[in-house]
Amino acid sequence: MRRWLALLFMIGLLLHPVAGDTRTILAAVPISRMDLPWWRTRHEAKLRELAASKPELIFLGDSITQDWQRSGPPQWQDFAPVWRHFYGDRHAVNLGFKGDTTASLLWRIRNGEVTGIAPKVAVVLIGANNLGRVHWSAEDTVFGIDAIISELHRRLPATKILLLAVLPSDRSAWITETTAKIDATLAVRYKGDPLVTYLDPTAVFMHNGKLNRDLFLDPRLTPPDPPLHPSAQGQALMAKAMEPTLAAMLGDRPHL
Repeated sequence: MRRWLALLFMIGLLLHPVAGDTRTILAAVPISRMDLPWWRTRHEAKLRELAASKPELIFLGDSITQDWQRSGPPQWQDFAPVWRHFYGDRHAVNLGFKGDTTASLLWRIRNGEVTGIAPKVAVVLIGANNLGRVHWSAEDTVFGIDAIISELHRRLPATKILLLAVLPSDRSAWITETTAKIDATLAVRYKGDPLVTYLDPTAVFMHNGKLNRDLFLDPRLTPPDPPLHPSAQGQALMAKAMEPTLAAMLGDRPHL
């Protein structure tokens, strides 16, 4: 009953977020990207993979999550060995889609990607594209993340959720400031939540108070881009930081 009331409250806020404000919060509205052939193909392939594998662990996110499927050389984009080490024996499925916002992840959740499965843990990492592909506020992005969490609770009531902070990047001063606001809000909102474990791996990517650009693959591209996507090394460090919490949630041994 508590979850249903929370969901109804969320729907009400979506249409009327504050008194006198009737705008729609797009970050919490399911938005399909099926018009993109690669996205549609990946979505359909993932539905088949989920049906065949019955995963115990799923990763829901954007390109940072999808990058787990990259293989090298070069070494900085060879993610596959790290994935195999940490998740290869955990019946894990990668549900990361490049360019997805909270809205498109919400669409995927509502359109088959958590249907017919009962994973022990769902890892959620989403929000970076709310600030880059579009320019949604911290408040709207948090609302979109809340909508995702509520939808996962409704569809996967026995699944534990590991919610990761939006990772740091170096795209603009506004994005850096907004990312910090999102993460601070999530930390308060989900502190002590019995259904969601919140984890902020930001410190992994910092050195002497600044973003460690060496842990990102974007500056190595031709032409280079601002740091946004962790390299294989950076993602390995994030996996290590997650591991004690994730192993406890799964009820197995730490893979360190």
